[in-house]
Amino acid sequence: MSTKTLLTSEDLWKRVADGSRYELSEGELLPMTPVGMEHGGIVVRLARLLGAFVDEKNLGLVGTEIGFRLARDPDTVRAPDVAFVAKHRLPKEGVPKKFAEFAPDLAVEVLSPEDTASEILRKVEEYLAAGVALAWVVDPATRTVTVYRSLRDIQILSADQELDGGTVLPGFRVKIAEIFSI
Repeated sequence: MSTKTLLTSEDLWKRVADGSRYELSEGELLPMTPVGMEHGGIVVRLARLLGAFVDEKNLGLVGTEIGFRLARDPDTVRAPDVAFVAKHRLPKEGVPKKFAEFAPDLAVEVLSPEDTASEILRKVEEYLAAGVALAWVVDPATRTVTVYRSLRDIQILSADQELDGGTVLPGFRVKIAEIFSI
């Protein structure tokens, strides 16, 4: 009977240092494939919109594909397509050079055609369990954004509606259609 070897965030860091792209879920290595042009364009658009708002108000940090260690023993490291961390939660000694040892305040996942509903739900569950206050799942195929404040507080927004930052980014608003206008 063989047992699966679980990896740690340190093991994962060694792999990404050579340019490989992976996430870690409960110690299990998950490869990340390159994204398509539409996906990449939406990620950049959202990062620019959020980044401009956050910078103007000096609220914290917006980044793309930042590794966040969400759990230990077994380790889970996820890299949301876009993430926001409030200024008061950033380490006083400066931004970590390696994975963040905490969850972001906002995690955004842009769906790719090969993503499955169960994979995305698992990510959202991991984010929320780790303390993410707000998760957005952006679906280019349906041009919708699903907003998770918890697993019980879920809202699906369509192209004619507006997405807001809630209590995480008060005052941030963008029309859903604008997210997809790349």
